[in-house]
Amino acid sequence: MTDLYIYYQVREENAAALRDIITALQTRLGAQHGVAAQLKRRPESKDGLQTWMEIYTATTAGFGASLDAAVRAAGVAELTAGARHSEVFTDLTPCA
Repeated sequence: MTDLYIYYQVREENAAALRDIITALQTRLGAQHGVAAQLKRRPESKDGLQTWMEIYTATTAGFGASLDAAVRAAGVAELTAGARHSEVFTDLTPCA
């Protein structure tokens, strides 16, 4: 299983609207795919921009495509400043 970390910037004036959209999206995807989701942001803003991070833990194959489709359908790109950046992490296998 993998964990997804997606970060991007949000204009301060779009923050409230986007928070509602992402929260609903995460609730829906969590129920459909059985993943735990978190939404975080850096505490400071810079030049009117906030940096946000979505975290999805223990995702399975195909989740990324479902997430991308949900983000497109929700119109997230219209409320962010620039691209969404994704990072994928897997658990380390303990050495015997």
